Amino acid sequence: MSERYQAILLFGAPGAGKGTQGLLLGNIPGFFHMSTGDMFRTLDHHSEVGQLFDQYSSRGELVPDEVTIKMWREYVHAQTVLSLYKSHSDLLCLDGIPRTVAQTQAMNEYIDVRGIIHLVASNPEEMVTRLQKRAIEQKRVDDAKIEVIRNRLNIYERETRPVLDQFDPSLIHEVNAIGTPAEVLGGILRVLAPIQAAAHSTVPN
Repeated sequence: MSERYQAILLFGAPGAGKGTQGLLLGNIPGFFHMSTGDMFRTLDHHSEVGQLFDQYSSRGELVPDEVTIKMWREYVHAQTVLSLYKSHSDLLCLDGIPRTVAQTQAMNEYIDVRGIIHLVASNPEEMVTRLQKRAIEQKRVDDAKIEVIRNRLNIYERETRPVLDQFDPSLIHEVNAIGTPAEVLGGILRVLAPIQAAAHSTVPN
């Protein structure tokens, strides 16, 4: 690729609200929300890739990096072909990728990270409660199991949180994840508004 996508990373432990905030951002002109969770859920679960994904997700484990990145590239390309994502004017808000240090290094070829929103919560048990509630509402029985939830949180601390160390600290902005969706979104937009303005100033006419 001769040009990298201008991207914002939505970061935080499972249950921090990345999906909710990503959906809200995606409804604001100039932002395109791309969730790997949504991407995986649109899989044909009878296909080879779909069955491979199910094997990992049912155990609360991460899908292998090479599979995830390949699927991500194809998915983003499809959104550009459909003109849903306008790569020359939209900031790509990535939710769920990169998730490992290896993914971060591989993704550097494809994305130009302009900022990272790190959603943080002082009480980890709040994340457990949120994840259980969401799984029950979405009828994802396996995801509601405490052992699966705690495994996901442990994997995050071990494999995903170190991703932040791969970036310049000036790119990382902590936002309180506890509050109403509007309150959290307000904190995010205070960070992203100037980033979006700066990104637009570099777009060719």
